[in-house]
Amino acid sequence: AKELFGDAAAVGNVVLLDIGGAMEEFTVVGVYRARQTPLETALAGGGGTRRGFIPYTLLTKPGDSFEMIQFFGKPGTDMGSLGASLVNYLEKRKKIPEGSLSVMSAQEEMETWDTALAGMSAAVGGIAAISLLVGGIGIMNIMLVSVTQRTREIGIRKALGAKPGDLLVQFLTESAVLSGMGGVMGVCLGVGIAWVGGALVHMEAVVRPGVVLAAVGFSAGVGAFFGLYPAMQAAKSDPIEALRYE
Repeated sequence: AKELFGDAAAVGNVVLLDIGGAMEEFTVVGVYRARQTPLETALAGGGGTRRGFIPYTLLTKPGDSFEMIQFFGKPGTDMGSLGASLVNYLEKRKKIPEGSLSVMSAQEEMETWDTALAGMSAAVGGIAAISLLVGGIGIMNIMLVSVTQRTREIGIRKALGAKPGDLLVQFLTESAVLSGMGGVMGVCLGVGIAWVGGALVHMEAVVRPGVVLAAVGFSAGVGAFFGLYPAMQAAKSDPIEALRYE
């Protein structure tokens, strides 16, 4: 309505619509407001609100055809049976060859979207796995350098009675804390981006504490796993050689 008539009232004006290849005049009798977010409009191809509704009786002239018909069932209706019955009725009523019509319920459409999103999630998961591997190798290198730089400290601790298990726990803890801090920073960044993006497209960002805790815990676990080798190197070092290290 705004594109065609601007700020002027659309009701009572005449518009031209393409009906079966022929332009016909229609009088506007009402304007509706579509409650769509910018994201929904973008997903609809940018024209989700540019739709017009006309009475069914105006589309029953000879030669008119339909590309899609939407049916709404009452709550509790078996949509699968309803769809099959509608297809059977329309094929017989309009003498359409069997198999020419197809029906899809809202549930099936949602499952299609879920399948597509699952594929995207798998791709993102693969990228995340590669990132974790690279990050884990980086943590292992940092911890190896740390063990080398603190060789004398390790020797002093062993000379004072520290057991290999004590050193193992110390360096595993350091590695887990280092990786966990990275996980916390990543979560904060991700939540911030989600909130800002949600505000821009007028959608509420949902952050689940359980998912956040699992992400940080997994990050710390990755650090502990890749820090195991440097910790073992520190634990099995010879205290005499460690004390002589310059």
